[in-house]
Amino acid sequence: MSGTQTKPIVGISMGDINGIGPEVILKTLSDSRITEFCTPVIFGSNKVLNFYRKSMPDVNLNVNITKDLQRLNPRQVNMVNLWENETPITPGEVDAIGGQYALESLKAAVQALKENRIHCLVTAPIHKNNVQQADFPYSGHTPYLKAVFGVNDVLMLMVSDNMRIGVLTEHIPLAEVAAQVTKEKILLKLRILKDSLRKDFGIDKPRVAVLGLNPHAGDEGLTGKEEIEQIKPALAEARKNLDLMAFGPYSPDAFFAKGNYNRFDAVLAMYHDQGLIPFKSLSIGEGVNYTAGLPGIRTSPDHGTAMDIAGKNRADESSFREALFTAISIYNLRIGYADARINPLRKMAHRVVSRMEDERIEEA
Repeated sequence: MSGTQTKPIVGISMGDINGIGPEVILKTLSDSRITEFCTPVIFGSNKVLNFYRKSMPDVNLNVNITKDLQRLNPRQVNMVNLWENETPITPGEVDAIGGQYALESLKAAVQALKENRIHCLVTAPIHKNNVQQADFPYSGHTPYLKAVFGVNDVLMLMVSDNMRIGVLTEHIPLAEVAAQVTKEKILLKLRILKDSLRKDFGIDKPRVAVLGLNPHAGDEGLTGKEEIEQIKPALAEARKNLDLMAFGPYSPDAFFAKGNYNRFDAVLAMYHDQGLIPFKSLSIGEGVNYTAGLPGIRTSPDHGTAMDIAGKNRADESSFREALFTAISIYNLRIGYADARINPLRKMAHRVVSRMEDERIEEA
């Protein structure tokens, strides 16, 4: 695929066919304006879409069914039909069939992303309890993508209009978190975060806040020593060797209560709930889960399968739509970043604009 293409091909995995994935996909793609910005490709089954479409009278979506990604219709939603058989669909039920087809869709879409046959991937939610198989021993999308692409590490980065929060540790028991808070791991995540903020979000000189692990960020060692022994040394090295404006460690309660997250381009939290509770409570706009550190672009909505409302035409597609447009934005920013590296004049112009913005902020 040409790197100069401005309208990306966006692959979409269906998620659990008994969850709200098919519904939010239908609602998002039924807006005909979507194809002005991208060429959508659903990896799944048209019969699944038709099943849910019957309960959605306001949704009108025709798809171009194809088995060849070289024969996509750029003015229409496309479907790679992965299975033709009649699929038992039981909305709201967590069963083996839902997990089987969720994985079939995901694996085909990820392979297309890895082979550069699509530009971006937006994943609908899977259910962790029914996808566990011998060939899928992963807790979710993020570790699976890390393994498929063979990268050293990735960063789960939650993105909204007013904040970006990455997490050092993801879906692991809380009892295991402290052992994972090491200088080396913090530096690795900060490197991924810095690179992503620059090439994926167009922030030339990012400012990053790092949270502490313990109450009051350790209270100088009284409530824990990870801040002194691991986090502070990592921050010092990040400022010195990564050329990253990294600050902290901050006590999470005061940091969010006082709105200090507004002063930074991103925040690195130590564990899942430490980052996602404030994100889901304070973020403006619809949240998106972005996997930073991959050669490919993958986003997803910040919600799960919502089995309790599946098949009832009650699902809100806003987060899925935002995930789609975030993927498109990152694709275009990556092209601009690559062009700037090739053409030094573009990079110089970007720095001049950044410097002018810094001067304007200082004057204000």
